[in-house]
Amino acid sequence: MRAETQSLVEKIRKSLTLLGQRMDVETAPHRLEEFNAMIEDGDLWSDPERAQKLMRERQALMDAIETYRRIETELDDNTGLIELGEAEGDTEIVTEAEASLRSLAEFAAAKELEALLNGEADANDTFLEINAGAGGTESCDWASMLARMYVRWAEKKGYEVELIAETAGEEAGIRSAAYKIKGHNAYGWLKSESGVHRLVRISPYDSAARRHTSFSSVWVYPVVDDNIEITIPDNEIRIDTYRSSGAGGQHVNTTDSAVRITHIPTGIVVTSSEKSQHQNRANAMAALKARLYQMELDKRNAEINAQHAAKGEAGWGNQIRSYVLQPYQMVKDLRTSHETSDTQGVLDGDLDAFMAATLALDVAGKSRAEAQGE
Repeated sequence: MRAETQSLVEKIRKSLTLLGQRMDVETAPHRLEEFNAMIEDGDLWSDPERAQKLMRERQALMDAIETYRRIETELDDNTGLIELGEAEGDTEIVTEAEASLRSLAEFAAAKELEALLNGEADANDTFLEINAGAGGTESCDWASMLARMYVRWAEKKGYEVELIAETAGEEAGIRSAAYKIKGHNAYGWLKSESGVHRLVRISPYDSAARRHTSFSSVWVYPVVDDNIEITIPDNEIRIDTYRSSGAGGQHVNTTDSAVRITHIPTGIVVTSSEKSQHQNRANAMAALKARLYQMELDKRNAEINAQHAAKGEAGWGNQIRSYVLQPYQMVKDLRTSHETSDTQGVLDGDLDAFMAATLALDVAGKSRAEAQGE
């Protein structure tokens, strides 16, 4: 077996080992049997929330087992074909098997990263907030471009996207927008996107066609599970209703039903401006709980806390990623140095490589800290 192929095999085996450790491959079949037995209990659906949680956990375990077995089987099959082809001098079999191993290595690496999404809230749905920063109309337009980018990304993942609040810019774009994104690991993937995003381009709003730099900030918070208790005393919040100031359209309310909740001790403000005041209140309270829960996560995780503290205002010196459209084409993450010249692909939602690079960096940092006994 060629050295390059042997290296691929070792890489796949390393991913397989990590996947096996994450799901505890020895006990996984037994745990699946326990899940199946619980699901057959006729009283299970008397508690729908518990039942749905159980079904999600069962499906996640089934997916993990299936992924592990697929990688294990394809690795054995292709290494066997290579040995057979080399023994019989059949280069066509060897070439095809090596190509399959390359594809398998990419698949295994992606699943390895996904398995690392094991933080306390990584599997949860998430809130995503986008706010225009320094740059006026340019930044409002940039904020709307970011909103489109994340919606496209979520749709490609098969996630459900719900717009819960939006404020239009005075001339173009949006001043702010808030979304709830529902799907397995939505928070785990998106949490790395919190920070300031910088755009450099020739402005379509500048008659002199000059180059402009714009900033917008992105904040990501996990939706708090029902089994996580977040208590907010009534005397710590102020609830206001108001008329939505959006530009109109199906997502923007035209009655005095929009809701703004202010958490007095922290100064956190959340809003929701859909059609139902009752639903707006529920959305805003859920967002507030998510923000407070994120603060608790930050206290317990020094790396996340430092990341948010260093983020600052949406302007120069605080950006995590730059999107340059002029005079050259480049998107570069300033934390990982991952970059691509496919700017249109990124703006159309091709963000997985950036998220994976940040996740890998975060995991590597935690592993070093653990090794050093920190």
